[in-house]
Amino acid sequence: MPAIMLQGTGSNVGKSMLVAGLCRAALRRGLKVAPFKPQNMSNNAAVTEDGGEIGRAQALQAWACGLRPHTDMNPVLLKPETDIGAQVVVQGRRLTSTAAADYAALKPRLMEAVLESYHRLASTYDLVIVEGAGSPAEVNLRKNDIANMGFARAVDCPVILVGDIDRGGVIAQIVGSQAVLDHDDTEMIKGFLVNKFRGDVRLFEDGYQMIADHTGWQGFGIAPWFRDAWKLPAEDAVDLGTPRKEAGFHIVCLCLSRIANFDDLDPLGQEPDVRVTMLGPGRAIPADADLVVIPGTKSTRGDLAFLREQGWDIDLLSHHRRGGRILGICGGYQMLGTRISDPDGIEGPAGTTEGLGLLQVETVMTGDKRLTEVRATHAATGAGFSGYEIHIGRSEGADRARPFAFIKGEAEGAISGDGRVAGSYLHGMFADDSFRRAWLNGLGVESSGTSYEAGVDETLDALAAHLETHCDVAGMLGLAR
Repeated sequence: MPAIMLQGTGSNVGKSMLVAGLCRAALRRGLKVAPFKPQNMSNNAAVTEDGGEIGRAQALQAWACGLRPHTDMNPVLLKPETDIGAQVVVQGRRLTSTAAADYAALKPRLMEAVLESYHRLASTYDLVIVEGAGSPAEVNLRKNDIANMGFARAVDCPVILVGDIDRGGVIAQIVGSQAVLDHDDTEMIKGFLVNKFRGDVRLFEDGYQMIADHTGWQGFGIAPWFRDAWKLPAEDAVDLGTPRKEAGFHIVCLCLSRIANFDDLDPLGQEPDVRVTMLGPGRAIPADADLVVIPGTKSTRGDLAFLREQGWDIDLLSHHRRGGRILGICGGYQMLGTRISDPDGIEGPAGTTEGLGLLQVETVMTGDKRLTEVRATHAATGAGFSGYEIHIGRSEGADRARPFAFIKGEAEGAISGDGRVAGSYLHGMFADDSFRRAWLNGLGVESSGTSYEAGVDETLDALAAHLETHCDVAGMLGLAR
């Protein structure tokens, strides 16, 4: 099968971005290429053209390939709901929710879906570039593995091991991984790559050679830190943040414990006259905030409790009294209402939670999940835009008489009587350039008029060129078999 696989010495070593860059490099070579990740754990999901959901990172990688996202690109998606449990999405659809301790029993069943999706892609494309999850060095998880070596050996896919020099100890990361892997797994690894180097790469030449000497693996290069990485949608919540600005219309986004689809604000963060702050726990909402955004979440009632633990409910009321604006997206919209009921315990223990009371709507959680791309019209400006829905629950109440938008003539979302609090289930709206411009103008902010999608596309080209300059891209792609 025509594939190569990037595995990492740990989580967040840059595998997702490297795969995106290699996908774009392969596309520029004229290859018909697709991304694949057997198992992903992320609450940052994208809606696919076949009506399912996959990890947002695989959607970006599909973009790098010139493709629309498809559920086969990420057949198993784990969406954390608590510290010890997650929702299991298989080929785009919810299968079950399970505790971490019980997940291993599901793996043989999940491997069938993984292989089915992979073989469909491999039979369609010239090349499949596969991303592992976590690290193969987590040998305690090796039994029935579907994410790393278990998959690589099942399809005979050559592996490149990626180490992250920015976190330190990269020699031990790579050499130590070889030391703990069994012989047959080690045989799958055909080389290594050192990622996220800052400074003069010549200073690590001796260390690079030490890795090659200790492991016997081929080195495919040292990839310097890619400075434009912030322009691409982040996969993990640990990557949240945009370059700091000292001035501009100040948007503060609350980083909830189960924050989901947090790339909604990326296009706003790239506007010159907009300053976005991703506010972490334990920090008060700053008094100079012009707009506070409560984003999506995988656990609405759980994260509403988390929000209150930070004292953000009090801060929000003070912000509103000062004349500030508030926008709730998806789960954030539900929190702004007067009540959230989950009678069947879909997102956690059954029960009802009092909302923030800033919108006159009530939400009831239901078992059906809405996954769809939409075309909407913003009620306040008349601007049309594209977005997507990915949520459970229905919200109804008096403030729905003042909708945020219209979809095929039907009201969507809600706005408070004073017009300063708004809620919507629609994700991805700010990536639409015309809507973003109209929305910002309505707030008295001038938009740059730049194209967000064109900017992402240019950054993917720059990422591919970056890898071509510093790494043996031809050698890596040449491993495919």
